[in-house]
Amino acid sequence: MADKIDHLSRVITLSQALKKRGFKPVLVGGVALVILGSQRVTKDFDFLVSLQNLSVDSLLEVFYKQGFELVTKFNQQGEVLRTIDNQKIASIRLKSNLPDSLFFFDWETRLKVDLLLDFPLPAKEIELRATKVKIKSSSLRVASAEDLLHLKKLAYADRHSASDAQDLEFLNHLLKTS
Repeated sequence: MADKIDHLSRVITLSQALKKRGFKPVLVGGVALVILGSQRVTKDFDFLVSLQNLSVDSLLEVFYKQGFELVTKFNQQGEVLRTIDNQKIASIRLKSNLPDSLFFFDWETRLKVDLLLDFPLPAKEIELRATKVKIKSSSLRVASAEDLLHLKKLAYADRHSASDAQDLEFLNHLLKTS
């Protein structure tokens, strides 16, 4: 359990650093569902952010200062195989082909953070409906249950995974009982 708490503390620190640089990270994915009461087990943290009026270099600087590296290769099981350890090289790579999603990994702690860049929905819309959730002496912005349901429907349509189906069931139940 200590690892989970340490990871949560790291993610809170990362979120605060992103906010200081003008980003408005919104927690989505499995951890957001856990915060809402799901029994889901997840290995990473997912944030939705907008790059509108902000730079990739600023974003990379936050992650690299926090000890994360840009992931460039996963194996079949989704485990990280390769990262870029140089922030300038990561910047050149992203500027030549900015994807919808970025994946960052800290080799020391094995913490993975996924960043969705206005994908699959515009971050600005999700930001407006996000809720601040107090955790320890800080807070994280978490997407609304409705937005999480919409995002999960899109993920399920793409992947058809059993965990996505369970998440859909949880969110539908949550929204019916609230």
